[in-house]
Amino acid sequence: MSERLILDFGNTLKKAAVYEGDVLLELHSSNKDIIPVIEALKQKYPQMKRAILSTVVQIDVHLLHYLKQNFHFLLFNHETAIPIKNVYKTPITLGKDRIAAAIGAYKLFPKKNVLVIDAGSSITYEILSQNGDYCGGAISLGIHLRAKALNHFTDQLPLVEPRLQVDLVGNDTESCLQSGIVNGAIAELSAMIQGYENQFEDLKIILTGGDAIYFEKSLKYNIFASENLVLEGLNYILDYNDI
Repeated sequence: MSERLILDFGNTLKKAAVYEGDVLLELHSSNKDIIPVIEALKQKYPQMKRAILSTVVQIDVHLLHYLKQNFHFLLFNHETAIPIKNVYKTPITLGKDRIAAAIGAYKLFPKKNVLVIDAGSSITYEILSQNGDYCGGAISLGIHLRAKALNHFTDQLPLVEPRLQVDLVGNDTESCLQSGIVNGAIAELSAMIQGYENQFEDLKIILTGGDAIYFEKSLKYNIFASENLVLEGLNYILDYNDI
């Protein structure tokens, strides 16, 4: 089974991963031009002929041309065939990373009710029903966006870097901000999980995303951590389309 290239472009980072079957061979992240990374991977894996790209940012025309010229290439969008039913009312506006994460969850827990929490620039909640329906969910501010918003929209509050664990009661402005940002987000996630559990029985919960580390030890629920859920979903989509 030959290797394939999986590309996921978010608001902050561009990720390039190489999979062989379901096995992740290597992963690179960059906030700069990703073509040199892809070229190095292509040289290392000369049998790598297939590629998929999911992006929530504008696609560089040069990159798009390069991918089409060098790979059997699939640009993931709302018209791409997927193994689940998308019942979202506005599929064109649905973030590709959100539906890819749901598909990754479907591969992990088929025929189960699943909640995916993706903690990144934003915190997204995705619900996948046991019937294989992607239902939607919610979008909230991520940890670092909360910190930036408090600094940007006030005159006196400083910009703080969120810490992993902070006291509930702050004793100066910085520690009060830390508590409000981190503990407030943890309280939000806990309440949201409880609400979803009230609606969906035997709910499986998956936590993913770059900021998952802020929550994984603080949430009092049985949670499955999946660091690369979106990439796994994209890998599954590429196989499903058999290009």
